[in-house]
Amino acid sequence: MHAVENDSIHDVIDHAISDYISNLPDECLACIFQSLGSGDRKWCSLVCRRWFQVEGQSRHCLSLNAQSDLLSAIPSIFSRFDSVTKLALKCDRRSVSISDDALILISLRCRNLTRLKLCGCRELTDAGVAVFAKNCKGLKKLSCGSCAFGAKGMNAVLDNCSSLEELSVQRLRGITDGAMEEPIGPGVAASSLRTICLKDLYNGQCFGPLIIGSKKLRSLKLFRCYGDWDTHLEVIANRVTSMVEIHLERLQVSDKALAAISNCLCLETLHLVKIPECTNFALKSIAEGSKLLRKLHIDGWKTNRISDEGLMAVGKHCPNLQELVLIGVNATKLSFRVIGLELPKSRTVGVVWK
Repeated sequence: MHAVENDSIHDVIDHAISDYISNLPDECLACIFQSLGSGDRKWCSLVCRRWFQVEGQSRHCLSLNAQSDLLSAIPSIFSRFDSVTKLALKCDRRSVSISDDALILISLRCRNLTRLKLCGCRELTDAGVAVFAKNCKGLKKLSCGSCAFGAKGMNAVLDNCSSLEELSVQRLRGITDGAMEEPIGPGVAASSLRTICLKDLYNGQCFGPLIIGSKKLRSLKLFRCYGDWDTHLEVIANRVTSMVEIHLERLQVSDKALAAISNCLCLETLHLVKIPECTNFALKSIAEGSKLLRKLHIDGWKTNRISDEGLMAVGKHCPNLQELVLIGVNATKLSFRVIGLELPKSRTVGVVWK
């Protein structure tokens, strides 16, 4: 008798719980899914057909293995995930990546795409990227690495995506010496760009017109971009004075060009990493002009060209300094004493010295 009663009680409880879950609106269920990690979302989508549908419709971020056989699966993938706004397409070095046909098909299914990351998609050409740009004009962030398209494809993006705010380019194989004949930018995107990051590029100077034309640019990062950057950096620093962050690493640039950074009066964060020509002259000029500096990272690469003279100028002219990182720099207690004495008593500076 008691066993029968217990069974009936459990049935009532199970029924009540299932009713609560079933009565949840799709919007609430979608909010729950969005707070879960990717793995948990996948498991939840297997519970029932309704959860499968809601999970797919509420997923905004998607990362796909961009091998060539992805083409046949694109219609079914984006029929389920029809609200994707952030997409990553990655292919390893030993595989054949998607081609233009796949990228164009994706652009037709994802008209509301705002972020795109392309990694190792070596089969994409300028033509395919150009069609994609025309179909996805709302793009706000583009990151591409180890791809093979070149200046024409990049210009197509800049000419069509008027809302582009962030651009990150690394090892773009299509930009070679011949690309100097076709500069990149500025295009309609120049009016909205806030961040530009260039890494490991040969002839990256062809991005000069884009950087110079981006009057609202806030952050510029140049890593291991080969060739002479003297003229370009001087022009950039003289014309794009709204930047608050500059990161230069292993660039061929002279002291004079570095000193031009002092024209960026709003500069708050500066990284000078392994710039062999950087001396006290450049550091003093920057400190005297960019007085709002809060974070300063210097890797002198043990060239012995930066010493107390430059660091004392930072202490005297940059009262807002909060973070100072020094690597391979000839600093002594003299410069640290000036930095400590010149800053307001309420200001605490974090110093890392290697």
